[in-house]
Amino acid sequence: MRPFSSKRGIANFNVLKMATKIRLQRHGKKGRPFYYIVVADSRSPRDGKFIERLGSYNPNTNPATIDLNFDKAVNWISTGATPTDTAKAILSYKGVLYRNHLNGGVAKGALTQEQADAKFAAWLEGKEGKIQSKKDGLLSSKEAVKKAALEAETKKKEAISAALAAKNAPVVEEEPVAETTEEVSAEAPAETEEASATEETPSAE
Repeated sequence: MRPFSSKRGIANFNVLKMATKIRLQRHGKKGRPFYYIVVADSRSPRDGKFIERLGSYNPNTNPATIDLNFDKAVNWISTGATPTDTAKAILSYKGVLYRNHLNGGVAKGALTQEQADAKFAAWLEGKEGKIQSKKDGLLSSKEAVKKAALEAETKKKEAISAALAAKNAPVVEEEPVAETTEEVSAEAPAETEEASATEETPSAE
């Protein structure tokens, strides 16, 4: 029987750590997927068996909904689980990677636990502010789009009503204008002749 070798044990432990991945496991309907965030053996199929489920990720909402067991995720990262690119982006977004970084600083003596906690609390506060600003911006955009659609619908209805009113309006027949112009023209020469005769008659001396 071989004696126990601490170096061999450490090597085997490192291999075990490298073989563990944090990845997304697809669920949901076609066109509307959602995902479980799981820890699995890197050799297992993408949607196969997993070691532990850490949470879920739903990209169908805006912003996307992430439900994550934070402490378990930090623990798996600290023990060497390697996240895929998408899982890494999610863990970074939730602060798992930053928390693990701060824990490493505490372990090395670069930070105290209180300093690490304060830094993480400040990061969380800033993150929540950004998320709330994004939600407010999305809500304002939705309200603006809704208002514009309502105004367009109102204008469309008004145009339809005006067209119907014009179509159903009674036709007014115009009365013929009296032919007074011709009569005036006919009388005008007579008055001119009388005026000419008056001018030609010599005045009595």
